[in-house]
Amino acid sequence: MEWFAAPEYWYGRLIFQRGLAVIYAVAFLTAALQFRALLGERGMLPIPRFLERSSWRRSPSLFHLRYSDRLFAAVSWTGVVLAVAVAAGLADAVPLWAGMLLWFALWVLYLSIVNVGQLWYGFGWESLLLEAGFLAIFLGNDTVAPPLLVLLAARWLLFRVEFGAGLIKLRGDPCWRDLTCLYYHHETQPMPGPLSWFFHHLPKPLHKVEVAANHFAQLIVPFGLFAPQPVASIAAAIVIVTQLWLVLSGNFAWLNWVTLLLAATALSLPGGQSAPAAHGWFVGVCIAYVAVVVVASYRPVRNMLSPNQQMNASFDPLHLVNTYGAFGSIGRTRYEIVLEGTDDTHLTDDTVWREYAFKGKPGDPRRMPRQFAPYHLRLDWLMWFAAISPAYARSWALPLAARLLRNDPDTLRLLGPNPFPDAPPHYVRAHLYEYEFSTPAELFGQRIWWRRTLIGEFLPPLTRDRLNRY
Repeated sequence: MEWFAAPEYWYGRLIFQRGLAVIYAVAFLTAALQFRALLGERGMLPIPRFLERSSWRRSPSLFHLRYSDRLFAAVSWTGVVLAVAVAAGLADAVPLWAGMLLWFALWVLYLSIVNVGQLWYGFGWESLLLEAGFLAIFLGNDTVAPPLLVLLAARWLLFRVEFGAGLIKLRGDPCWRDLTCLYYHHETQPMPGPLSWFFHHLPKPLHKVEVAANHFAQLIVPFGLFAPQPVASIAAAIVIVTQLWLVLSGNFAWLNWVTLLLAATALSLPGGQSAPAAHGWFVGVCIAYVAVVVVASYRPVRNMLSPNQQMNASFDPLHLVNTYGAFGSIGRTRYEIVLEGTDDTHLTDDTVWREYAFKGKPGDPRRMPRQFAPYHLRLDWLMWFAAISPAYARSWALPLAARLLRNDPDTLRLLGPNPFPDAPPHYVRAHLYEYEFSTPAELFGQRIWWRRTLIGEFLPPLTRDRLNRY
């Protein structure tokens, strides 16, 4: 079946699958290290409580059969080990059917986590990882040449990621149309990285060039993915370069990495290996998968073409074919929530409040922003949303405060150094600040990365007695 095999994409498949396995490992590690405080039996949004009001049909997950923190940890660490093994080549060292089962197991395990993850897992890159992970099942391994139909499905996924993001920008904030969004974005994005200050201070004419180039990369280039070679490879290379630019400018978990790995599947690279013709059952399975993608694409395409386009929506609980898009609107001002505690039993004007540091989000104006992506700091990201609107924190802000008031070790592991190592604080509170990047003179002269101005109170001083129910 010469029409089915595409050996010229052998290395593209290798890069995609090995890289995706690394991303899976990071995603499972993120779950393993953070779930107890966020989702565990005594977490801020406990999974057992969620399972009581949800059904298998609405949120397919192994945890509907049984849940315990120990089981969640076992699923997460099993995922880490399995993903590392696949990244090291296990799926290529076994028969085709066994390699497919390994990819299927990774997908089932991560789907089980995402579907009980609630707000903490409400990000577009979760669906993207699941959709790309399900596609990886059908790309085969070293025993067969890459199947052309599945490679085209990978390009279709990449097209939706890029073109959907381009459309949401064009329809959204006017600053995308007048090319000024990058006057603000690097400063107001959810979690700036170590180079974000420098990107922000680039000349404004260059910011306009960046936005124009982004429109070209997301609205024009994706069509080139379906052109004959070498046009498809050139389009894929442009996507890879733009995604690496985004990696340098901020922390967006594994969104950029999965996107550029998808682009690798469109690269026609010299070399590769010869392989026997694919078995009939594999051809049939791949055709069935592509048929499912075609049918399931109806709603994502309808959404993408709608003037009321949604960002990052899943239309089925298995996250098989989704719609994507990001930053349809850009904030002009950055707000941050600063958590503080005191061990004073009576509050006075002289009370000394000590600040809780976060690992990734801005806090101390003198601390350089850090690079964490593709690792995902889930609490830090939700704090950014909460600073925009308290509604985002309605379900978890008070449980977070309650855990700080008892020095909950799982919660404190999500933060920086504990300002109350010997005993928990008597009060905690939260203030809202406006943050802006410092000037070059302030950074290079005083080592100040941020300037901040107090806006007001986010949470009043709270004691453990007031938060007993949490």
